[in-house]
Amino acid sequence: MAEEIRDSFVNELREIKKTNKELVVLVSDSTSTCRIKPFLEDNPEAVINVGIAEQNLIGMAAGMALGGFTPVTANAAPFLMGRSNEQVKNDICYSETNVKLVGLNPGFAYGSLGPTHHCLDDVSTALSFGNIQVFVPSDPEETRQITRYAVNHIGPVYIRLDSYKADNIHKDGYRFVPGESVVIKEGSDLTIVVLGTMIHTALTAAAELEKQGVQAEVISLPSIRPLQPEGILQSIGKTGNVLTVEEHSLHGGIGSIVAELVLEHGLSCKFKKLGVPAGSFAPASPRSDIQEEYNLHSDGIIQEALRLLNRTKNG
Repeated sequence: MAEEIRDSFVNELREIKKTNKELVVLVSDSTSTCRIKPFLEDNPEAVINVGIAEQNLIGMAAGMALGGFTPVTANAAPFLMGRSNEQVKNDICYSETNVKLVGLNPGFAYGSLGPTHHCLDDVSTALSFGNIQVFVPSDPEETRQITRYAVNHIGPVYIRLDSYKADNIHKDGYRFVPGESVVIKEGSDLTIVVLGTMIHTALTAAAELEKQGVQAEVISLPSIRPLQPEGILQSIGKTGNVLTVEEHSLHGGIGSIVAELVLEHGLSCKFKKLGVPAGSFAPASPRSDIQEEYNLHSDGIIQEALRLLNRTKNG
């Protein structure tokens, strides 16, 4: 059954709180954005709303971590990583405080609110800091597992959490392992590497490509740091063609990560990145329209895949 992954996140926090009394959640006037109400009703003393003051939120979270709490911040990704950039760098990462940062509504989630609210650089920003792990769940079950791992892990963590209602795409018994990429669909002609919830669109495209004789291998990257490259390299070595798909800037996103891996390991392949061109802002439009603008919809992925393979839509 489809579930909003923010609800998966909050419900997992509710379960964790039953045995982890030090868990606290800090929000910046973002109680509705993070859908924290069920947790708040269970634990009114464990939610702190600092108002629209993200820099203060990060400083408070760091201080609470030093006091023995396990703080989770839950607020809009563009303001978490933009407005409080210095505090995240110094108070959380450099100081190695045990804070879990959750960036909500990344990418084009805020749609028509425009570039001030779009978050297209949070992965690259987080990776520019030392001493922080970076995760991007793609479905409800993976969200639950990443949330539990992050809370139990000692040290800074950033989770890019989309506002997306989705079915689980992983097989029964799936276990999230930090560092591992996940092959969601096997194939031999093309490797499609995907960030977060874009995996659902990529799988729709892959199903249509299969009807046209193209066997696409679809790989999800729930763990950006740490990242073990073996699975990605093996797939690219097999297919010789790679397409990366992300609702993120092409500067410093997974396209850049995969390109670096290809170069460092001397792989020979054809390569295409789908995302927002580096150095540009996305338009203020509904999310679906923006995705179409950058070919981040199923038809766009199909089109780019066929172009990469020098095929037409009719084969």
